[in-house]
Amino acid sequence: MVSRIILLLLVSIFILGSCKSKKEVVTYKKREKKERVVISDKKDEIVIKEEVVTDKKKEVPKNASYTEIVAIYIENYKDIAMKEMVSHDIPASITLAQGILESGAGRGKLTKRSNNHFGIKCHKGWKGERVYHNDDEDQECFRKYKNPDNSFIDHSLFLTQRSRYQNLFTFRKDDYKAWAKELRKAGYATDPKYPSKLITIIERYELNKFDEMVLGKNYRPKKKKRISKNETYVVKKGDTLYSISKRFNMTVDELKKKNKLRSNEISIGQSLSVN
Repeated sequence: MVSRIILLLLVSIFILGSCKSKKEVVTYKKREKKERVVISDKKDEIVIKEEVVTDKKKEVPKNASYTEIVAIYIENYKDIAMKEMVSHDIPASITLAQGILESGAGRGKLTKRSNNHFGIKCHKGWKGERVYHNDDEDQECFRKYKNPDNSFIDHSLFLTQRSRYQNLFTFRKDDYKAWAKELRKAGYATDPKYPSKLITIIERYELNKFDEMVLGKNYRPKKKKRISKNETYVVKKGDTLYSISKRFNMTVDELKKKNKLRSNEISIGQSLSVN
């Protein structure tokens, strides 16, 4: 009798335990919105759908020097430039240098109106928003983006999807000089000094270190040349006061004042003091 009672109690406990509902703790991870780049089947037609709020960029303080402005620009966009290098094999140094040059380090009127950091015009097939801006001709059509990062993405698509730029991708990804020269040759810009401007920006701000980071190399900055007190420079063919001043880390006004120049005219063989 006692054994039956004990057995009934055990069965009852088992049944009650089985029927008892268990509360499960479910956690929901907030999904981050991702940006989709949609390329239509039609030739040269690119549509970018904005579905992401980009990271907040560091603001430029008032009365900042140009060097500070460029430094903040690089800090804001180095990550997207390196990301695009991984995705599309375009050197991050070239992307950043073009962005700095074309957008005035983010301060240009066109850039502020359209988030267009690379001066990319509408061209045939562009279905996105647009703005009109005076460039080579009056009121030319330029692409408009909802955020700056989309401009960097579209820059990669612009270079990779057009046949005239395909020769770029035959060069090494750490050969920024070859890329700069080929961009001008392929017709990205009409300025004959476009390559030298890009190269100057890259070397001045050591942007090639981002290429090295992507490629996994140990980057070592080049030692800057020390200038003796009485060093002079002999003008060569193709030199300008601007190019010489940048080479020796001076301004054009400082170079002119140092050499008592009244105009920007210089001649081949002329000796200039550059200390």
